[in-house]
Amino acid sequence: MPKSSSQARLISSRTVYRGPVFTVSTDHVEEPNGVRARRDVIHHSGSVVVLAVDDSAATPRVLLERQYRHAASDYLWELPAGRIDPGEHELKAAQRELLEETGYTATHWRRILKFYASPGFVAETMSVFLATGLRAGEAQPEADEVIYKRMVPLPAAVRMVMGGTIRDAKTISSVLWLDHVSRAAEPKKRRTRK
Repeated sequence: MPKSSSQARLISSRTVYRGPVFTVSTDHVEEPNGVRARRDVIHHSGSVVVLAVDDSAATPRVLLERQYRHAASDYLWELPAGRIDPGEHELKAAQRELLEETGYTATHWRRILKFYASPGFVAETMSVFLATGLRAGEAQPEADEVIYKRMVPLPAAVRMVMGGTIRDAKTISSVLWLDHVSRAAEPKKRRTRK
């Protein structure tokens, strides 16, 4: 296993595409293990994901959206999410996306996960925020967004993941995180009731 202090060395980098959402560079690098390679990388400002949960009842409910995704050529069930605008803080971006896409606001916010979307060639990170204390309002979607939303009980959302109905990675990881945390908290709740 390579030393953790090893660093990659960038030999050259050239921007080959610049668009409104991301850029693509062709990099020639010497990686920490000594391998020299060409790496094409998609650079993105980062995204936020909102795990909006109605926890007012015994069974939590997750706010899911369904919208058409051209890259998947299908409608997908997803959590509210979006790009972080230049200079915008992650939390503000998460709050903005939840309101724009769903009309909901939340009283309590906490970052629970941060991961790379596809680190083989995409430099985008995704930060997942747990949002609770939800209040419904009117959505303010962008002109090209047609979004259907639904509150789904957590056990049903897990079944959607395990059955392949939810195929979006950020949603899969977030729903399974919530299920794990909820199951871990269940014995504590039972002990307190005694």
